[in-house]
Amino acid sequence: MSESPEAFYLPLGDGRYEPTRATESPWDPAAQHGGPPTALLAHVIDRTVEPGLRLGRISVDFLGPIPRREVRIEVSPVRPGRSIHLTEARMIADDRPAVIARTWHIATGPTPPATGEQLTPPPLPAPGPKPPRLTGWGYGEAVEWRYTHGAPDALGRTAVWARPRVPLIAGEKLTGQAAALIVADSANGLSAVLPMTEWLSIPPTMTTTLARAPEGDWVHMDARTTLSDDGLGVARATLCDPTGYLGEVAQPLLVRKR
Repeated sequence: MSESPEAFYLPLGDGRYEPTRATESPWDPAAQHGGPPTALLAHVIDRTVEPGLRLGRISVDFLGPIPRREVRIEVSPVRPGRSIHLTEARMIADDRPAVIARTWHIATGPTPPATGEQLTPPPLPAPGPKPPRLTGWGYGEAVEWRYTHGAPDALGRTAVWARPRVPLIAGEKLTGQAAALIVADSANGLSAVLPMTEWLSIPPTMTTTLARAPEGDWVHMDARTTLSDDGLGVARATLCDPTGYLGEVAQPLLVRKR
């Protein structure tokens, strides 16, 4: 990036954050991509939950374009508990909710005697040239992308290793969970089956389910999109980290010609 920001967000105190250019959407330079707000909401919610509970699922509803201006995060417990805990958080911009997130935190416990089916991700490829489609806008440049299936200019199923180049919040170390959620909302863009210059595939909501706590900065996404004959669709992705299977992403889509 021409001027690399130090993080996706600058903390301003009292639950307020300033989004940097790293959050910039490909559709509108004045709007945020959905990934960084998702990670920020989860991060703030985590601070309100008792130790011993881990994020198992986050669903985020995007109520419209997310302004790339100062935002405030408000958190409310919905169903407190020691085994399961449901929380809602709102990202407020210009005194209006822009994103609403709901999280289920689940208590951790002893290792079960069976783990079920496992998945080994492909090796991390060597660095390559920056994909032109992912340059020139903040979020695309704030994440490093290495393709294991498909290509930046190809349509359909795409798989990538992705790593945020900067922390979520200035002055704080990037966590594995933040890295996974920053990239999770890219499933629809990576696996688009129609040319993005001619068609919109807009996800008004996204759900990410995590089987375990992510480890490290790198996240592998194997993304696919399926469209219906009535202008809707679903984008989904399987998430892995270098250790193995991590979780799933699902996004319903509004599909319209530009």
